[in-house]
Amino acid sequence: MSVGQVFPEQYQQLLESKVSEITENFHQQELTLPQAPVFTSEVSHYRMRAEFRVWHQDDDSYYIMFHPETREKIRVDEFPVGSKLINSLMKSLRERFLNNPVLRQKLYQVEFLTSTKGQALISMIYHRKLEDEWLMEAKKLESELNVKMIGRSKKQKILVSDNFIEESFNVDGTTFDYLQYENSFTQPNAGVAQKMLQWACDRSQNLSGELLELYCGIGNFTLPLSHHFDSVTATEISKLSIKTAKLNAEKNAIDNIEFLKASSEEYSQNWLKAGQKGKHLNTLFVDPPRAGLDPDTVDLARHFDQIIYISCNPETLLNNCKSLSNEFTIQEFAFFDQFPYTHHMECGALLIKNKP
Repeated sequence: MSVGQVFPEQYQQLLESKVSEITENFHQQELTLPQAPVFTSEVSHYRMRAEFRVWHQDDDSYYIMFHPETREKIRVDEFPVGSKLINSLMKSLRERFLNNPVLRQKLYQVEFLTSTKGQALISMIYHRKLEDEWLMEAKKLESELNVKMIGRSKKQKILVSDNFIEESFNVDGTTFDYLQYENSFTQPNAGVAQKMLQWACDRSQNLSGELLELYCGIGNFTLPLSHHFDSVTATEISKLSIKTAKLNAEKNAIDNIEFLKASSEEYSQNWLKAGQKGKHLNTLFVDPPRAGLDPDTVDLARHFDQIIYISCNPETLLNNCKSLSNEFTIQEFAFFDQFPYTHHMECGALLIKNKP
């Protein structure tokens, strides 16, 4: 498949192939998946963030991406997987920096972050020091494009105004508002992210007590899940993400969440060492990176009654479920097509502890 292209006529076939392969992999490990819903994506303009290298050739400068296997340079004038706003801004921004030496000189990379609220943040990254002249031109650009601009170079970061945009998701009839900062992790496919939030909250409808969430990020799942539990303890290793998560909780007037800066492994080791087994925390929610749960976190998970697991890597999800299979049963499962036209698939699993 070409980088950044869409193939709507092949979408359903490619999706079914991914679902079938994952299901078969679980079956081969003697893990039976229950009947699982498949949550589809829009077939184009679904990705809310993108980054491009800028290639300079004589009097021309244009966006490129590298083929993931061959590393071939591919010129990108349109980006059909990107949001409509990204595509519009790509064209408008290039027209301006192409005719402006101050904005163009040694421009190395451009990053776009957009939201369903129509807001955008553009980061322009350079191989040179940015002077006051750049800031003056960037201010004009920010006003003309109605975006927020950031300039970056080695050991230098210039905010023209702000370094965040706003996003909103509706879950259970409630709107949750989020600040999304530059360089903090956000779900790339907003439409599918909305479905993931609703699925996770639906799995929590009949649960209660206290929730432990690991890898909470900016509070993406934390905020809506907090409505289903008496209290939430949420951990994250990123200082920026924890700061943003706290701001997002305040923004939504949610006061039953305690955010802690700690890695999953570190928190799990301390939790197990302190002998807090069974301490009111009966539900565990995890949304780990592609590496999945480390061994200490798997050991911690054994002490919970139920685990809601969101995974961006079916292989590590399978490994973790296999490790927990003596104590837990996969009661519910779901597929979320965050990344159409790729082999990647997001999955959700509800694991319930077996009764003695």
